[in-house]
Amino acid sequence: MGLFRRRQAPPAAPPVPPQAADNGRTEALLRRLEWTVIRRLDGLLQGDYRTLMRGTGLDLADLREYQLHDDVRHIDWNVTARLQQPHVRVFTEDREMAAWFLLDLSPSVDFGSGEQRKREVLQGFVGVLARLITRHGNRVGAALYGGRGQAAVHAVLPARGGRGQVLRLMQMLGPEAPAVSAGKAPPHGPTRLADLLRAATHTVRQRSTVFVVSDFISEPGWEQPLGELARRHDVVAVRLLDPLELELPDLGLLTLRDAETGEQLLVDTHDRGFRQRFARIAAQREAVLRESLARAGVDALELSTDDDLADAVVRFVDLRKRRSGAHRGASTGPVPVRVATGTARKEAAA
Repeated sequence: MGLFRRRQAPPAAPPVPPQAADNGRTEALLRRLEWTVIRRLDGLLQGDYRTLMRGTGLDLADLREYQLHDDVRHIDWNVTARLQQPHVRVFTEDREMAAWFLLDLSPSVDFGSGEQRKREVLQGFVGVLARLITRHGNRVGAALYGGRGQAAVHAVLPARGGRGQVLRLMQMLGPEAPAVSAGKAPPHGPTRLADLLRAATHTVRQRSTVFVVSDFISEPGWEQPLGELARRHDVVAVRLLDPLELELPDLGLLTLRDAETGEQLLVDTHDRGFRQRFARIAAQREAVLRESLARAGVDALELSTDDDLADAVVRFVDLRKRRSGAHRGASTGPVPVRVATGTARKEAAA
């Protein structure tokens, strides 16, 4: 018998099923959001239930001036005759109200120049809002567009309540390897946000609060279906953006690749004239987007990749207060948003 014995290696741990690993990551993410964001919001949002959802109900919440997209059935004719200006009634939202998330997961949402991508901003915002809404007994559902490498609605989650529903929703938004950018899959194709909005008109039957979460880098034609959706539902457009989409720094020669079409373009960011043209085109597209959202009659909230999530939710609640007329004399139109698209880079290089 030898003096040295071979030490046996400990038995290998059984492999963790991918589904269980995904569930664990989703649970950990939701728990982190609950501790770092939702608990902080509890001290900032007083009476948040009444500010998150407005619309049909029995209890009168406020009166405000009539706007183009308002339901004429809500006009208060007595106040209108007295003030010589059309006014509508705003009611406290009924309980058991449903909130729907229309989520754009196209490849352009995987972009991020800082510590987080637009997809991660989307995931955090949806997780926090869904948890806040379901804590009050309401239901949340979702329609997902642009995932699985196809420019189409690829998944629908029926509206239900409870923490388990939030976990299911967040698991559907889990991290995906950007196969297109790695060259492992054919180009996704241009985003058609109108397809998502039209699908929602058939999916969301009952009047609901609808969050359209997208970077709005899309082919034209989404304005009309968005306006039609806003006539039936309370719609909030949540714009995802990255600072690099608005202004390019001096980084020398860069090869830019469109994640959706695969098109590549070599640009010289050292050229000051190019950077100025890029910023000008981005500002023009911002103005067009703001006008389109205002014409559709929807609220607008901007979420940047360098935003603090809790501050963004507080901005959203303040927007809802101003939208319902809680702040007298404040503008009730969409809040300012910024816009730039991948096409802006191509036009600036021309």
